[in-house]
Amino acid sequence: MLVIVGILVVIGSVIGGYLMEGGALGVLIQPAELVIIGGAAVGSLLISTSPVVVKALVGQLTALFGTGLTREDFADLLGLLFKVFRTAQQNGIMALETHFDKPEESTILKGHPKFLSRHHSVAFLSDSIKVIIVGGISPHDLADLMAEDLEVHHEEAKSPAGTLTRVGDALPGLGIVAAVLGIVITMGAIDGPPSEIGHKVGAALVGTFLGILLSYGFLQPLSASMEARVHDDGRYEQCIKSGLLATYKGLPPALAIEFARRVLPSHVRPSFEETEQICKATRDGGQAAAA
Repeated sequence: MLVIVGILVVIGSVIGGYLMEGGALGVLIQPAELVIIGGAAVGSLLISTSPVVVKALVGQLTALFGTGLTREDFADLLGLLFKVFRTAQQNGIMALETHFDKPEESTILKGHPKFLSRHHSVAFLSDSIKVIIVGGISPHDLADLMAEDLEVHHEEAKSPAGTLTRVGDALPGLGIVAAVLGIVITMGAIDGPPSEIGHKVGAALVGTFLGILLSYGFLQPLSASMEARVHDDGRYEQCIKSGLLATYKGLPPALAIEFARRVLPSHVRPSFEETEQICKATRDGGQAAAA
C-alpha cells in the first residue's frame, strides 16, 4: 500500500508543481520519448540479466504491492515449528521423516498453507531435518550448514534489486540519448518558425526530464524497497534456523520456540504471552486429536 501511495505522491508533486508554475500538461506527453527511454532500459535489462533473475525481478516487483509477511504469518510459523519440535520430542526425530519426504501431504504441514507456499522455506526446513535424521553432525556444524544455505539464498534474492538499481542508474543517460535525438530532429527543422522549433526543443528536454524522474522517483526507490523486503523475508528462515538449532541442542519445544521468536523484529514478533497461547492451542489440539 505504501508503494502505491508513494508513487501517487511523486506523480502528484511533480505534475502539481509544474501546473502551479503555469506549465502546459500536454507538452509532457511525449510517447516517442517514453518509447526510446523505456525500450532502451528494457533492452539493457535483457542484455545484462539472466532469465532467472528477470523472472525473480517481476515476482518481487509484484510482491511489493502486497502486504508482505505479517505478525499473523510469524505466529503461524511458530505454531508449526512447535508441532514439529513436539513431534520430534515425543516420537523421536525419525517420526519427522514421512512428514518431510512429501511436505504437501504431511498432516502437520498441510494445515499451514502460508508456509507451504514459501518453497525455499519448505526446502530449508526439510533439508535441515533430513540432515539431522542422517546424524553425525555437531550443532556447530549444523549451524554453519544452515547459515551457508541462507547466505546463498539471500544473495540470490538480492540480485533483482541490484539489477533494478543498475537500470535506474542508466535511465538519466538514456534520457539524454532521447534528448539528443530530439535536438537532432530540431536541427533538421532549424529554418522553420520559432514556435515549431520551440516545440521540438521542449519535446527533447522532456526526454531528460523523464529519464531523471523515472530513475530517482521510481526505480531507485522500488529497488530499495525490494532489498528491504528481501531482508525482512529472510527473518522467516532465520526463525526456522534458530528454533531448529535449539531443538537439536536438546532444548524442550517451548524453549526452542522462544529462541525462534527472539530473532524476529519487534513489529512482527508475537509477545511471550501470545506465543504461550499458540503453544497451548497446539498441545490442546494434539490431545483432542489423540482422544
